[in-house]
Amino acid sequence: MFNKKTIKDVDVKEQRVLVRVDFNVPLEEGAVADDTRIQAALPTIEYLLGKNAAVILCSHLGRPKGEVKPEFSLRPVAEHLAALIDNPVSFAEDCIGTKAEEAAANIKPGEVLVLENTRFHPDEKQNDPEMAKQLAALADVYVNDAFGSAHRAHASTTGVADYLPAVAGFLMEKEIRYLGQAITDPSRPFVAILGGDKISDKIEVIRNLLEKADMVLIGGGMANTFFKAQGYEVADSLVENEALETAKLLLGQSDKRLRIPVDMVIADAFAGDANYETLPVGDVPEGWRILDIGPETVKAFREALEGAGTVVWNGPMGVFEFPAFAKGTFGLVEAVADCGATTIVGGGDSASAVRKSGLADKITHISTGGGASLEMLEGTTLPGLAALEDR
Repeated sequence: MFNKKTIKDVDVKEQRVLVRVDFNVPLEEGAVADDTRIQAALPTIEYLLGKNAAVILCSHLGRPKGEVKPEFSLRPVAEHLAALIDNPVSFAEDCIGTKAEEAAANIKPGEVLVLENTRFHPDEKQNDPEMAKQLAALADVYVNDAFGSAHRAHASTTGVADYLPAVAGFLMEKEIRYLGQAITDPSRPFVAILGGDKISDKIEVIRNLLEKADMVLIGGGMANTFFKAQGYEVADSLVENEALETAKLLLGQSDKRLRIPVDMVIADAFAGDANYETLPVGDVPEGWRILDIGPETVKAFREALEGAGTVVWNGPMGVFEFPAFAKGTFGLVEAVADCGATTIVGGGDSASAVRKSGLADKITHISTGGGASLEMLEGTTLPGLAALEDR
């Protein structure tokens, strides 16, 4: 299934290795608040250090929009990484140019250098060949281990591969193996669960999955558009009126393989302390909105998961940030954890919900990439993966 070269297919011993990692992590008061993505990159980093390579890490963080903004500096990430590994970690105040070149020239085999945020340069998102060339000049080998950014054709994710031997890291390989197999050769029955706010973001995902999955379960804000497409009044609920015709078409084409909620939790305000009640799916009273799936839906979805061979889930079932509207999402986490299938949870909010539930260790694979995993579920080729050398 995975036909790209990895770090095990090239000689990295005592080489200078540029690794594109996904260190786009949340920062709070100048410190890393969640190091899940850093931890996920450690197997690749430690393998390279074990080969006495000089490891140069590059990543983006946040959306600085091509400008130097201190709040998006990777320095706190470098400091956090230094506490996780035994090898020396240094930081370069730029990712290209004199500062980067001097820092890269000064690190020794067995040491790590973290470059400053690649998105401090507008050329990064434009996949500028000159920026890619400057990044490539820092190293002998390029490794892409940033699955979460593999759907972007940027200088650090695809452009640099034009100038160096380019291979995958262990995280990239793991992500593609799990998600790729789920799409191309799943153990059946194959059940897909989609949530989150917008149906428009996932139309192609739904279409692709209706061709490949045995069942597609829909929840979250996107379910509201399906309710309205069936003629229900959804009042103040989030809904995409421009997607109503698409929702009708999908319901008509699905041959009952597309399942939507049967009950809902509604609230009189978008707030954690709002008044709320649970109702069967139907008209929502004026001034109220749908914020979660109800217990009967959780029960129905649990039954749909019984005997499944593969389950892929992307997107929460409700506004799980508010405890009153988290029961649907956490109930589904339990159902997925208990179903006995190979279970894959997409990045972003659904991955966060799984971790908050305390059941992460019962999920086969939690993806580090929300957008990238969605594009794989669409059947799209990821530019960052395509740029790597074939086996």
